[in-house]
Amino acid sequence: MSDHTDHHAPEGLRTRGTVIVVPGRGETRATYGRLAARLAADAYRVRVVDNPDTTAADLSGALDRFGARLADAVEGAVTDGAVAEPLVLLGADAGAALLAAHLSTAALPTGGRRPDAAVLAGLPGRTTTGVGTWDEELDVRTSCPAHRGTLSTDTQVRRGSLNEALSPALLDAAYDAELTVPALFLVGDADPLADRGALGRISASLPRARLSVVRDAHHDVLNDVQHRSVAAEIVAFLETVRNELVPVVTVESSAW
Repeated sequence: MSDHTDHHAPEGLRTRGTVIVVPGRGETRATYGRLAARLAADAYRVRVVDNPDTTAADLSGALDRFGARLADAVEGAVTDGAVAEPLVLLGADAGAALLAAHLSTAALPTGGRRPDAAVLAGLPGRTTTGVGTWDEELDVRTSCPAHRGTLSTDTQVRRGSLNEALSPALLDAAYDAELTVPALFLVGDADPLADRGALGRISASLPRARLSVVRDAHHDVLNDVQHRSVAAEIVAFLETVRNELVPVVTVESSAW
């Protein structure tokens, strides 16, 4: 059985880069079908991998296994004989924590090549917040009716997974990560699991990082009602990475 889902650029268009998506707690590859399709429509090669294991007590071993899975995912995401660059790793929730920790500790995080950038969405804070019933968990995750339906009808989604606390060692590694690649942090300002102060400090401390706060978005910031604007922010970041971190569009004058 496949451990990934692929989304390709439209036929006839040159692939502009490769994005590997790592889901968060309880999520499946189907959770990111909408986002992946949108990025692929903008001519990016997108591969969504299975939800990673974040329950292992041995953080070093867990990161090694995670790195091996990433390397396999990248190796398989070949377009016209090579991996289309830039190579960008995108993680949500626990996937974001694992990506941050992995990028900070691994000499060559993807099995022989360093990614060109990372997107870290909904990175959880160190404080555990109980989510109660499934309806309460949905309220923490999203107010998007379509996304709530996707989560509720997917029998592979693990309900109650947001009650599974991430290990302090993993969160420490994520928040202490010394990321050298360009990084886009995404967080909803209505996310009860986020630590906005800590995210502000980590993004300010890194040499090439940006923190984007999504108004009224919940924990599943990639899949809330603002998903179109969030996808646009990611595409703008991808295009900026392609342009050596020089923004393609700057605002010279605006009435808002």
